[in-house]
Parts: sequence; structure tokens; C-alpha cells
Amino acid sequence: MAELLQSCLETVRLKASQKQLRLAAEVPPACAAISGDPNALREILINLLDNATQYTPAGGAITARAAESEAGITLSVSDTGIGIPQSEQQRIFERFYRVDDARSREAGGTGLGLAIAKHLVEMHGGTIQVQSEVNRGSTFLVFLPFE
Repeated sequence: MAELLQSCLETVRLKASQKQLRLAAEVPPACAAISGDPNALREILINLLDNATQYTPAGGAITARAAESEAGITLSVSDTGIGIPQSEQQRIFERFYRVDDARSREAGGTGLGLAIAKHLVEMHGGTIQVQSEVNRGSTFLVFLPFE
């Protein structure tokens, strides 16, 4: 998990540095490996990290974490970004849905990243959810069960 998170952070590091965003990874030293398609797991994290980078104002922070339980591993991506209104949170995983169309187009979003992430998470028997507050940031939680 540590290698996966670090690799994904490296992928967004240049974009993050252009906005002076702080990137961090927190993985317990003995965190178990998860079985699954490594490319799909990478795609999930890249989508979440890319969104966090896109919607976090300059000077903010993004943290990717892994935590292990008896049932599986929870991956999270937290940011200090613009947040998502409570009324929109149920719809953000729909294909082509964007909370703010004008802002998303300006930033280059297609409205597919979270739908793809959800599909890949569910393909692994997992779940994805968001906890967010406007002007405070968001945390995306991905639970992947041990098989």
C-alpha cells in the first residue's frame, strides 16, 4: 500500500507543486497488501488525488492514507479544498455529473473520474463514499475487503 500511495502521489506532484499544495501519505508500517488489479487500484487513487489537486486552492494540503481492519483496507484522500455541498454529495459519483459545470469545464473536468473510481471500487467488492463540508475540504473513503 505504501508503494502504491507514494507512486500515485508522484503522479500528481508536479500539478500540486504548481499550486504549492502539500502532499502527504500515511500508511502503517505493517499495512497488509490488498489483492486486486494494481492498475485499477492506481486509477482509483489517481482520480481521487487529481480531483483533490484540482479543487484545493493554492497553499492547501492533500493527504492519502491507508488503514487496515479485520475486514479489509480503507484508503482515504483528504484535502483542504472547496468542499462539496451536502445536497450534491449523493450525485457526484454519477457519470458526467459536475457540482459546478462552469468551474469544472474551466478546470478541464469531464465528470467521469468519480464514476470510474466508483465502478472500479465496486469491481473489487468495495465501497466509496465522501465526507465533505463547503470551504473546509473533502475526504473520499474507499473500503476494499480482503478476499
